[in-house]
Amino acid sequence: MSEPIRLLVVDDHGIVRKGICALLAQVADMQVIGEASDGEAAVAQADALKPDVVLMDLVMPKMDGVEAIRQILARQPETRIIALTSFVADDKVFPAIKAGARGYLLKDSEPEELIATIRRVHAGEASLHPSIAMKVLDELSHPQKRPLTPEPLTEREVQVLRLVAQGLDNHKIAEQLNIGEATVRTHVGNIMNKLQLANRVQAALYALRQGLTTLDG
Repeated sequence: MSEPIRLLVVDDHGIVRKGICALLAQVADMQVIGEASDGEAAVAQADALKPDVVLMDLVMPKMDGVEAIRQILARQPETRIIALTSFVADDKVFPAIKAGARGYLLKDSEPEELIATIRRVHAGEASLHPSIAMKVLDELSHPQKRPLTPEPLTEREVQVLRLVAQGLDNHKIAEQLNIGEATVRTHVGNIMNKLQLANRVQAALYALRQGLTTLDG
């Protein structure tokens, strides 16, 4: 018999975390080896336990799930991570996938769907909830319907756009470029206005289409 899939469950809501753990404890080929209630603890637990698969909540205190995904995979590229969240949010979907999540599942999914997703992702496949997959495909397949403004992006705005496309939030962009967070917000606003974009997902996809960044970062 093959070794069970070793799992780390990360969620800041104890009742959700314990419920997932109780469910997975009933599955013969899975073993929960650790839990964490925030992103910082998730990174530490992943370092210590070396799980096969991490179930990662995205909205958490101290460090959000997207940054935790990025840090875990920087240390352990072979770890498979499934983003587990309550909602389909533009500002979470693309950054989580860009950070390296191999699956994206809604918390109201059926238990069987969670179990199947874990098995697929552990086997090396990608697995997106249908509503998530549709959102990503829709963004990729629909070019901008409104004309761009004639005003080009400045060199700094291009730098900011590249970092947005890499899934960084305003705080991380500010740190990387050594500028204030308010300045980053201004640059992001200017980018959105100049390119006639509605959100950061569209900005990231624009950067991909224009060759300013790649999915490999």
